[in-house]
Amino acid sequence: MRHVAIVGSGPAGYYTAETLQKADDIAVDVIDRLPVPYGLIRTGVAPDHQSIKAVSRRYEGVALADNVRFVGHVSVGTDVSIDELTDLYDAVVLATGAPHDRPLDIPGADLPGVIGSAAFVGWYNGHPDFAKLDPLLDAPGVAVIGNGNVALDVARILAKTPAEFAGSDIVAHARAALAESAVRHIHILGRRGPHQIAMTPKELGELGHLERASPRVDPADLPDEGDDAMLEPGMRKSVTHLRSFAANPVAKPVTIDFDFFAMPIAIEGDGRVQRIIVERTTLDADLRSHGTGETYAIDAGLVISCIGYQTPPIPGVPYEHGRGRFASDDGRILPGLYAVGWARRGPSGTIGTNKPDGARIAEMVLEDVGRGAGKAGRPGLDALLASRDVTPVTFRDWRRIEAAEVAAALEGNPREKFTSVEAMLAAIGR
Repeated sequence: MRHVAIVGSGPAGYYTAETLQKADDIAVDVIDRLPVPYGLIRTGVAPDHQSIKAVSRRYEGVALADNVRFVGHVSVGTDVSIDELTDLYDAVVLATGAPHDRPLDIPGADLPGVIGSAAFVGWYNGHPDFAKLDPLLDAPGVAVIGNGNVALDVARILAKTPAEFAGSDIVAHARAALAESAVRHIHILGRRGPHQIAMTPKELGELGHLERASPRVDPADLPDEGDDAMLEPGMRKSVTHLRSFAANPVAKPVTIDFDFFAMPIAIEGDGRVQRIIVERTTLDADLRSHGTGETYAIDAGLVISCIGYQTPPIPGVPYEHGRGRFASDDGRILPGLYAVGWARRGPSGTIGTNKPDGARIAEMVLEDVGRGAGKAGRPGLDALLASRDVTPVTFRDWRRIEAAEVAAALEGNPREKFTSVEAMLAAIGR
C-alpha cells in the first residue's frame, strides 16, 4: 500500500485526492487544522454565491471513497511536523492555499480600521480565526483597495440589505452587524483603468441589481469605446457593465464608486482610520501605473485591502518570499514533498483552475512513488497522534457538525455555521 498525505482540504487538496483515489493500492489522508473541510469553499467564497459553494458535493464524493480519509483538527507544524509526515508517507502534498493577506505597505496601514480582505471575508464567512474581528462599520465611508472579484464581493456584502442575504450562509454576527451598518459610500480603488481590471462579468453585473446601492463610474475614466474590440470577450462584457454604470447613474441611498487611476499612498486618522490619501495615476506604454503628483482624500472609517494573498511559510519548506508561495520545480519541492494550487503557483486562477492542477500533481506523485509496499502511512500517523493525545475529527464527525448547522439555519438559508472550533467540537460531543 502506498500512502499519500495532503495538507489542506480545500479545492486543490480534494482535486488532487480525486485523481489519487482512482489509483490501485493507495491510501490518501487529507489533513486540515480545522475540524471542518473545504477550505476556500466554506470560508472564502461569498455567502451569497451558493451555486459556487455547491462544488463541495463533488469533494464529498471523493471524501467518502474507501481509500480517502479526512483528518481534521490536526495542525501541521504543531501536532505533527512536515519531517514527520515525510517519514510516514510516500508523498506529502501541500495544498494549504494562500490564506494570508499581502501587506498594505503604505503609511497608516497599521491604524485601527485597516484590515485585509482575508480577515474581512473570513469574518462574514465565519472562519474561526476572524469571527471576533468586529470591523468598524460606524462611519459612512469605506475604501476597498483592489480591482478584482474579491473587491467586488466585499463591496457587495457591505451594500446589501438584510433581506438580500436570504438564501445565503452569511453568519449571524455579520448579518447583525451589517444590518446596523452606517456605511453609505463605498469606493473601489484601482491603480489602473477599466481595461486592466480583474473583475468578471457576472460579479460586476450583480452590482447593477442591488436594492439600495448604485454603482457609479466616471465617464472620463473610460477609454474610447472602439478600444474595447481589442479585449477578450469576457473582459469586453465586464467593461460593458462599467460603461452602463457610467451612462445610467441611479440615485440610491448607498453609492459604490469606482475610483480608477487611483493609487493609495497614505492612511490618516486620530486613533483610527478617518481618511485615505490617493494619488492619481497614468499608464505608460507597458500599462504600468505611475503617480502624477495630484492627490485627493476620501473620508473612510474602514479600509479593506484586497490586493492579493500569500501562503504562510512552513519551517523547513523552501519558500519564495517575493511571490508568497512554496518554492518548487513545477510542483516538486523536495523528494517526497509537493505543492499544489495556490501554494504552488500563487493566488491566481479560479476554483476550477485547481482541477487540472490537482490532477497533474497527482499524476506526478503516482509516477514518483511507483508501486509496491510503502511507508507506515495511516497507522503510523494514528499512533503518533495518539501518543500526543490528539484525536482527529473524521469525515463522519464533520457530517454531524454539518447536520447541526443545517438544523440551526434560518428558514430558506442552507446553514448557520459554527464560528469557533469549540462549538464545532461540542457538536460532536467533545
